[in-house]
Amino acid sequence: MTLATADPAPLAVLLGPDAGTLLQTALDGVGGRLRAARVVGVAVQPSGATVARYAATVDRADGTSTRETLVATTGSRIPEGAVVLDGPVRVGLWRWPQDPALPALATAADPARLRAALSAAGLTRSAEPEVRVRAYRPGRRAVLEVTGGGPRLFCKVVRPSAVDALRARHDLIGRALPVPPVLAATPDGLLVLPAADGTPVRTLLAGGRSRTGAALPGGPALDALLDRLPDAVAALPTGPRHRPGDHLARAAHFADVLALTTGARPDGLVDRIAAAPRGTHPVVAVHGDFYEAQLLARDGAVTGLLDVDTAGGGHRIDEWATLLAHLSVLDGPARRWGADLLAHAERRFARAELRPRIAAAVLGLATGPFRVQQPGWADHTARRLALAGRWLA
Repeated sequence: MTLATADPAPLAVLLGPDAGTLLQTALDGVGGRLRAARVVGVAVQPSGATVARYAATVDRADGTSTRETLVATTGSRIPEGAVVLDGPVRVGLWRWPQDPALPALATAADPARLRAALSAAGLTRSAEPEVRVRAYRPGRRAVLEVTGGGPRLFCKVVRPSAVDALRARHDLIGRALPVPPVLAATPDGLLVLPAADGTPVRTLLAGGRSRTGAALPGGPALDALLDRLPDAVAALPTGPRHRPGDHLARAAHFADVLALTTGARPDGLVDRIAAAPRGTHPVVAVHGDFYEAQLLARDGAVTGLLDVDTAGGGHRIDEWATLLAHLSVLDGPARRWGADLLAHAERRFARAELRPRIAAAVLGLATGPFRVQQPGWADHTARRLALAGRWLA
């Protein structure tokens, strides 16, 4: 098994040559033998707590082989219920979909069990559904697309403690914005949503339809969308350490993660971000993670807004910084659309205050190539750090 290598100890254990021995432990109880594995996702905290996700090929006793997802975690990221190995680094393990922090995942990932759960919620399917995994953050959340036997649905799986707050956000924001309603929810962490109307803006950008600009919403349309967020959203509880979307406050955090994954901490960049003027901005209702993947559109109008998990009280300038940072790390039509939106945003906010926020958001995105184990991730990270510097310049 060949895996990317990095330091310090937790990364060396989870991504190093002995990782296969650890992963085999997760298979011992089900009669499987690990043939091969590769890392497909790594999330690191400044404390060193790490989550690694692997795509594995497993040989079975009956001579067949299966493709499986395995997860290994360290530190505070080990959830109760994981198989735990004690050693120089304490490691927690599990197999998809038996995520101990997401008990509803096993139901959502099994077509027969999901069909029964949907029927119990009044969402009867005429046939066993097809289930496709769209996103998985081990121990945090998963999104699965459901087709066949009825309308297309999305199952969002979260920790049981997050169900009520997430449903309340959808109910509140959905009264004013095109946020998918929660059709059903279960106490163990399963929320069922309809497919949102329109085409994902990321798809429009990838398809090049934005060359004329007609298919994408302009700055005024996005401002109008954000203006429709109910005022009550600003009072919703969020993380205790910083406001939603406040990348300036997280710049040191991003730098700590980069130091763990690359061996070098971009202190000069962090110092320049910290020294930038912040200005005075009112606390208003914000989405908290506002970028192109969260938007659906048709003929220049926004028809869907996704992932309101982080909605709360924040600064509108940070919403624009998040979007512009995401667009600036993409190529082609995204860059052109970003240039149009930047011109709009700089008519609303002082350039000296907006651009450092964009730089801080790009600094956060610099951890992405390592997180998804992109080939040549070190070069991609270096380019994003250089881009953050250009935003500051």
